[in-house]
Amino acid sequence: MGRDYYKVTKALGEPVKVIGRGDQSAAEFEAATGQPVKHGSLDIILEYEGAPERAIVAVSIDNLALVASALIRAGTKRLLLEKPGALNRAQLATLAALAAAHGARVVIGYNRRFHAATLAAEPMIAEDGGATSCVFEFTEWAHTITPLRLAAETKQNWMYSNSSHVSDLAFYLCGLPAEMTAYHGGGLDWHTSAARFAGAGITERGVFFSYHADWEAPGRWGVEVMTRKRRFIFRPMEKLQITPLASTAVEMAELDDSLDKNYKPGLFLQTQAFLAGDDRRFCSLAQQEKNLAVYGRMAGYSQ
Repeated sequence: MGRDYYKVTKALGEPVKVIGRGDQSAAEFEAATGQPVKHGSLDIILEYEGAPERAIVAVSIDNLALVASALIRAGTKRLLLEKPGALNRAQLATLAALAAAHGARVVIGYNRRFHAATLAAEPMIAEDGGATSCVFEFTEWAHTITPLRLAAETKQNWMYSNSSHVSDLAFYLCGLPAEMTAYHGGGLDWHTSAARFAGAGITERGVFFSYHADWEAPGRWGVEVMTRKRRFIFRPMEKLQITPLASTAVEMAELDDSLDKNYKPGLFLQTQAFLAGDDRRFCSLAQQEKNLAVYGRMAGYSQ
């Protein structure tokens, strides 16, 4: 993700300083980008060079809150923090309190909010009078996750760590649940709380929703939003397909998605918005605290 962000900032003509903590990762970054990397203890680097006014934090999930906290304490006032912002709800709450105490503004980067498909669908959903219902799936391919060399707690909180990309988009478009019934069962060696998930409810905007995922079966991510005139299908989530009322035809929407093809999808506009101080599409820390409570119920995590 650090390389992806650097590619965007370079295209935007934004001067950056890159800080890494590991010798190997720093060397790999420099080899891939040609950009020098300051590496070593973050606290020492910040002490001697001062805190940046703005920072993008794209470290491993188990270190997101740690690095963000160090920057805030050093004086950084504006941060773009990769999703999910922290390893768990407790870490996020501590980070939110620290940010409030220091007057720092922290936003969470869910790049699918900035996909060309999302941007194209939003005005059409509004034109139709808003969403009436929604269904989404966040099935993960367990066989690809098992061998990943990640912190055990990152995998145990995989609903936060990765699957929240899907639920974030669904609830961003339709509102956070006001009522919800959640079911979960089974378990995996790396995600012992559950392997199968299903539930339904009504959002704060009055949108009926349901979801499903089975991490031991074939499947894929997807979100479908219904209005009184159309069905909007994000599957894959970078594309938009539409079914009009009184039809079963699925039509591929024409998108100006050149930025999503040339950069990691959504990342160019997300980074541009952050640098411009435009937080309208971002998830705030306060919103993410509410979101993680919902995701935790969906996943069967201890609340």
